[in-house]
Amino acid sequence: MPHLDPLPIDVILDDLRAALRQGHGVLHAPTGSGKSTGVPLALLDEPWLTGQRILMLQPRRPAARMTAARMADRLGEPLGEQVGYQIRFERRIGPRTRIEVVTEGILTRRLQSDPTLDGIGLVIFDEFHERGLPSDLGLALTLDSVRGLRPDLRLLVMSATLEAEPVAELLGDASILRAEGRSFPVEIRYAERTPDSDPVRALVAGACQALAEETGDILAFLPGAREIERAREALASLVGSDVEILPLHGALSSAEQDRALRPDGRGRRRLILATDLAETSLTIEGIRVVLDSGLTRKPRFDPGSGLTRLVTESIPRASADQRAGRAGRLTPGVCRRLWTRAQEVGRSDRRTPEILESDLAPLALELALWGVKDPAELSWLDPPPAPAWNQALELLRTLGALDRRDSITPLGRALAELPVHPRLGVMLLGAAPEERQTAADLCALISERDPFLPEPGRARPADLGLRLEALRAARERRGTPAGIDRRRLEAIERAARQLLRLAERAAEAAPTNTQDLSRSGRGLESTPLLPRSQRTPGALLALAYPDRVAQRRTGGDERYLLAAGTGAELPRDDALAIHSYLVVAAIDARGRDGRIQSALPISESELRTELAERLESSREVFWDDERAAVACRAITRIGSIVLESRPVALQPEDDAGAYLIAHIREHFDEALDWSDSARQLQARVALARRYDSSGDWPDLLDAALREHLDNWLGPWIVGKNRLSDVRRLDLNAILLDRLSWEQRQWLDQQAPRTFVTPAGNSRPIDYVSGETPILAAPLQEFFGLSDTPRLCRGRVPVLLHLLSPARRPMQVTQDLAGFWARGYAEVRKELRGRYPKHHWPEDPTQAQALVGGLRRRGASGASG
Repeated sequence: MPHLDPLPIDVILDDLRAALRQGHGVLHAPTGSGKSTGVPLALLDEPWLTGQRILMLQPRRPAARMTAARMADRLGEPLGEQVGYQIRFERRIGPRTRIEVVTEGILTRRLQSDPTLDGIGLVIFDEFHERGLPSDLGLALTLDSVRGLRPDLRLLVMSATLEAEPVAELLGDASILRAEGRSFPVEIRYAERTPDSDPVRALVAGACQALAEETGDILAFLPGAREIERAREALASLVGSDVEILPLHGALSSAEQDRALRPDGRGRRRLILATDLAETSLTIEGIRVVLDSGLTRKPRFDPGSGLTRLVTESIPRASADQRAGRAGRLTPGVCRRLWTRAQEVGRSDRRTPEILESDLAPLALELALWGVKDPAELSWLDPPPAPAWNQALELLRTLGALDRRDSITPLGRALAELPVHPRLGVMLLGAAPEERQTAADLCALISERDPFLPEPGRARPADLGLRLEALRAARERRGTPAGIDRRRLEAIERAARQLLRLAERAAEAAPTNTQDLSRSGRGLESTPLLPRSQRTPGALLALAYPDRVAQRRTGGDERYLLAAGTGAELPRDDALAIHSYLVVAAIDARGRDGRIQSALPISESELRTELAERLESSREVFWDDERAAVACRAITRIGSIVLESRPVALQPEDDAGAYLIAHIREHFDEALDWSDSARQLQARVALARRYDSSGDWPDLLDAALREHLDNWLGPWIVGKNRLSDVRRLDLNAILLDRLSWEQRQWLDQQAPRTFVTPAGNSRPIDYVSGETPILAAPLQEFFGLSDTPRLCRGRVPVLLHLLSPARRPMQVTQDLAGFWARGYAEVRKELRGRYPKHHWPEDPTQAQALVGGLRRRGASGASG
């Protein structure tokens, strides 16, 4: 081992060596301590590592490459000798390699192929505070291997900000070591007033000010590549040729990332616009100023909808400190924070682990391959949340990756070998040989950064077909269409080539009809196929996203309904809006309707073919408002999407009466033809219920009738399905049928429908208009009647409306005797003047009742 330049971490290396000789370790060391490059090299000569290798995990690809390069440089060797690395698309590992720096997904693949990690003596989880889903999964699987298969395997978790105690407990009371870093003081400056709400405008203004007031290179943090491109364009016209503006984010090629990490060869100042990729691990030489927007962009998964949305959010304090530390790696520096001190108060202390807010389908697939059905069987710092876990299992069952017992299928095993989401893996493996290139292209386009460059004030087109054509044009050297980033297309092309190789390798390993595996749900079993034409890109995409088939809503040009039941909408004026059906690959789930970001059109016939196993045929009985009748239709649907609906005849087993009853219950007052006689019967029975407690009278009032419609109306509507048929029913007869013969007799005698006045006229009694029954008749028809008529065995005096010859009430009373004695004389005076031809006797109790009330011939004027 050659002599290595000293690092701050060196002071605790002896303690670290001693701890790892006994078991696992947790190392808490700040940014700039040299832990990533110093620790692995310092452990190479440990006796317990003789003949074994060190595997060190880095959360990000650029950090893995750069960390390996710096360790190799310290050894004075090229990469691939004692130190190598492996990331997606790149591998620099040779037969002499002792230290392998890999991204987290590489560890999972190795564990799945060799659970013992044969030849590995130490696994280092670097920058573990980032808590990505692959790192939590990798640690859980490695711990399971240690406890069951490799008790001699050592684990070392390293972090600058993670709380060490919970990790040490998870590792089985591992030793905790703390080191000091070699950092220079960093002056933190806050915005004096609330900055511009647009983070790009705020950062551009801050960058111009920093360039004018500070010295040294500047590292500026923005939430995403889109904002970096906007800031880069805005700054290009504001800074001089002595400043080089460089982007740094995960979608760039290795060469472009390396360019941002190295000092400018011509001595110019650098302004590096970076995502949180530059937050940890990478030491960028020459940085003296950090400009921090305080924002990051993270995916957030909604288990309820099964959709993920990108959220731009404030970084936690720990991340802000990490970013600030970039300015003090090599010299005293300055960190300008684009938020006020007051805005600092609302920030959380640490970032939320990805496992708590991510799509867990990839994790669930890996655990199924590991042989674990319940995540509680493994050890986690934060166990997977139940809603997201259950949603992941349901998706994997739908894709055919899990069987009914949640055991992994042959298809699931094949999917786990692919470096893409299980959805995309199903499409890739399900493609016929002549379709694999298109499937690989789609997988790469969806997995990699969108090649469409953002345009201010205009949404990117959602059509994946435009991107496919741009990729093919670049592949055939036909040029790059306007608005497309050539460098991103190159990255997509590299990914597509790798995925195509993997698909062909899978087909060679299992030379069966893999093109039908996603529909058969039987994994890689051989299934004879009928000849068919090559699938369109939309049909291929439907294999990956069967739950995101979308149907255009009626009357909504850009609004769609997903098969999963959620709403979605295209960007305004998007060309895809002419299609009735889409397959949605990417959707931002914010708002009532998610915003479709990428999709392809598909025809209804393709849907019926490709998703035949998801087609559901049913008969649906429903209430037809237009016809005011129960109707039935035969429906073909995919999830919430109705492909076909046609009317069919009702069958006896459809129970149309139940639908009629439900409609009548909801529209009780207007649905039935309530005749006056039926309403009177209701009121007469209600009176009987009040005054005849021994009669066992039924409750015929609306509330009770509505509640018990099935009992009293149900038998009368058997065989009916139209409301018009029900409205023809005689409700009075139906209600009367509920009374016994004795109750009908009682009503006729004690609450009769009519009263015969002394004049011989049969006048109706109104039981409905008030709480007291009303008897209205001309006053002269009551001559000779000494007292008020009574109902219910004399307990209820009727309310008399004594009418004038013009049929207007002259008196309303329940005391007829009192009226004759005290009020009649005054009424008689008035009536005699207004109706002189009518008979108005002085003593009405002794007078003859008259119909019509006209004076009899020969009657005395004095008596009239």
